[in-house]
Amino acid sequence: MEKLKGEHLSHEMGMHTEQLAGRTQQIFFSPAEEESFTYPHAFEVDFNKRAEFDAREMDTRGINLKIRELMSQGYGTIVVKNPLAKHSLGVGILNRLQLYFEGSLGYFGVGLIDGPNIRIKGRVGWSCAENMMSGTVIIEKNAGSSFGAAMRGGDLVCRGDVGARTGIDMKGGTIIVGGRTGAFSGFMMQRGRMIVLGDAGKNLGDSMYDGTIYVGGNIESLGVDAVPGEMTDLEAAWLERKLKMYDMQAPNGVRNLKKIVAGKQLWNYDNLEPTEKKIVL
Repeated sequence: MEKLKGEHLSHEMGMHTEQLAGRTQQIFFSPAEEESFTYPHAFEVDFNKRAEFDAREMDTRGINLKIRELMSQGYGTIVVKNPLAKHSLGVGILNRLQLYFEGSLGYFGVGLIDGPNIRIKGRVGWSCAENMMSGTVIIEKNAGSSFGAAMRGGDLVCRGDVGARTGIDMKGGTIIVGGRTGAFSGFMMQRGRMIVLGDAGKNLGDSMYDGTIYVGGNIESLGVDAVPGEMTDLEAAWLERKLKMYDMQAPNGVRNLKKIVAGKQLWNYDNLEPTEKKIVL
């Protein structure tokens, strides 16, 4: 199996700076191993085959079962009308799918997903896209707290404002916020990228272990062990491409985004003496 070379672009972007011990955490895929790209029980769907239904009189379980039923029939584009901010809609989808919600979702919307492309025309409540693995989720309005909690991959986009603890325990992927984010965003962040085009609340990046946060507006305060970083040409190019994908722009250009990274003073926190811990905190 071919190893990643030192000059690989991901290394230049600082995506492999963590000192891993023991067995490698990197996973390699071969294009010839097509069975590795989908789940064994995934449905064969056709994006050109479209279905829609009205969820006004349906409960959460009924809506999610209806989505699964339509996927089993080969529908690759599904439109859910009148979701009426019900909780836990569109969760656990481990399939390629184009899913559209014409309205708002409640708590824990579209969590535990791996593969679908989802667009929500309204707002979302707490913990949207929690534990998201891959795919895209685009919210046209605002989002609640814990947006993208424990996210592992894919692109999670909110065109409006989001609440506190955005990207808490984030382990990969990209979160893009078109407006503001609340306090403790990036708390205990481990990997991934967060782009906030507006302002950020208190304690941004508190106790972050790794990963990168970019902010276009003002930062109320940085959290423990979160420090400013220096923007590279490669990062600027990546930011331009990523924002262009979703028709979004940095308020003063990507070069003027504030970059926040981990100071890495907490990496060996348990080994510090009590007096040293007081200095860090």
